[in-house]
Amino acid sequence: MKLMAYNPHLNHESYYFFFGKLANPLRMGIILSLREGDKSVSEITEELQVEQSKISHALCSLKNCNILMMRQDGKQRIYSLNKDTIVPILKLVEEHSNKHCRGNCSMIKNIKNKEEIQ
Repeated sequence: MKLMAYNPHLNHESYYFFFGKLANPLRMGIILSLREGDKSVSEITEELQVEQSKISHALCSLKNCNILMMRQDGKQRIYSLNKDTIVPILKLVEEHSNKHCRGNCSMIKNIKNKEEIQ
């Protein structure tokens, strides 16, 4: 793949890394699940019907990029979306999609399908 012309104000690798995190169906499923509110690993596992080890691995990947935040509540780890950056980005994506992709993006329907996550 040929990269765009060099621009000193943009770090192309950071775009590939960031959007690559979002491109994975399991990680996107977790993000969409957490839009509804903070959840524990077991709640996410139950909702998405995916092995806990896969959920934990995906959570770690998202947390390392600060897409998710984690807090300890006794023995449970509670995850939430980064409200400063990720929540506004998701709102912009939703607005853009509703305005420009409605009816054109069959992927939107697939993301909502739990089987796609597995």
